[in-house]
This record gives sequence, C-alpha cells and structure tokens, in this order.
Amino acid sequence: MNDQELLRYSRNILLPQIGIEGQEKLNNASVLIVGAGGLGCPVALYIGAAGVGKLVIADADSVDLTNLQRQIGHQTKSVDVNKAISLRDSVLAINPGVSIRAIEQRLEGESLQQAVAQSDVIVDCSDNFKTRHAVNRACVANTRPLVSGAAIGFSGQLAVFDSRVAVSPCYQCLFPETIEEGLRCSEAGVLSPLVGVVGCLQAVEVVKLLTGAGKPSIGTLTLIDALDGSFRQIRVPRDKYCVVCGSGQGHDA
Repeated sequence: MNDQELLRYSRNILLPQIGIEGQEKLNNASVLIVGAGGLGCPVALYIGAAGVGKLVIADADSVDLTNLQRQIGHQTKSVDVNKAISLRDSVLAINPGVSIRAIEQRLEGESLQQAVAQSDVIVDCSDNFKTRHAVNRACVANTRPLVSGAAIGFSGQLAVFDSRVAVSPCYQCLFPETIEEGLRCSEAGVLSPLVGVVGCLQAVEVVKLLTGAGKPSIGTLTLIDALDGSFRQIRVPRDKYCVVCGSGQGHDA
C-alpha cells in the first residue's frame, strides 16, 4: 500500500483484528454482489469504502423513482439508468481505487457459475427466491461463502452460509424451494432504514470473512424486528438430506 492508501484505510488498520495484513486481504479480494437495490447499495458502498479491491455488481433493472426511498446508492438523476451502473459510479465517487465490474443483466446458468467461481465472497442482495436458490446452488458447487440478507415491512434477516465449513447449512437447508414466495416490497412495503441495517450487517460479515476477524455468523439466522428494536438469533443446523449440500435422498431413504 502507498501512503495515500495507508491514510485512507488507517481506521481499519488501527483495529488489531485487521491491521495491515487484514487490509491487504481486503485490497486483494473480489466480492460478487447480486442485486443493486436496497441491500446491495449499502453493501457496495461500505465494502468499497473499506477497500475491497474488486467488486462485481449484477442487476438487470433500472433505477425507478420508487427505489429512491431506500436505495441510497442511486440519485434522482439516476432514474432509468441501470442499477449496477448507477451503484458502480456511486462507489467510485467514494473510492476511485476500487475496480468495479457492472453486469447489466441477470446472472444465471454458466454466467452465474463463472461469476461465483471468480469471487472470494458472494453477497445475495436479491429480492426473490428463484435468484436466491440459484446463487446458493452456485456457491455450494464452487465452495464459496454466501452472505444472505432480506428485508420486508419492518422485518429483516441475516445469515451466512459457508460450504467450506462442514457443519454449515446452506440456504436450501433453511428455506427449501418448496416454500411459496411471499409478498415483495412493491406489494407489502419496506421501512427504508431497515434495508440499510441489514445491508450494513452483510457488509460486516463480508469484512470478517475476508480478514479472518471475529466469528462469521455461520449457521445462525439473525431476525430483526424494527418495530420493537429487537435482534433475535436462531441456530440453523445443516440438513444432511439437503438436495443441495447434503445427500439429497430424503428422510425416508
């Protein structure tokens, strides 16, 4: 790191759990962010500011006026601009030293597999079960840690899945694909600061995974109730019969 980088990241480096070695790990890391909306915005802004060297941001949607209530990486002038492009520009305005690739399409199939394989950590900031399950399968197949977040109404969720850890569940263990998808933000509404809280917690988990600081929230589902300000944690065991990360043979096998 040069003098300017040492100055920019000095508050990270002062933390004994990170230090120069941890900061260099951040600088050399690559993170894939799936979704540039309410969750993806704070994730990208914070890990980009923290010095994660390479970001890949994927989103096929364009900024809509209704997004601006909570998607803080976009501005009024960004309406009708692709979200990945808009968020890329916002992160670069904070830290021009970060390399950012904006993917203006939905990642699926081989393109998703390649993007996951080329990243150190994947952050699921999508808003639908289909995408979440596809990302989870790709993470398990490529042995990559996945930081998952969700928010709707006044309720938020955070979980870390890491197939490198034998006891870690995957997203399928917690939310099987047979579960019907509920209402989306466009139908049920969402408290604007809540997505910021969840996205910031996702960013914290990314930094921990990349630097080795602290203990990632693997196997733990954190439930946030913004109405009463409570945080509740539930242990999530790995399902040995899981069709994604387990034997997939079912409980009657």
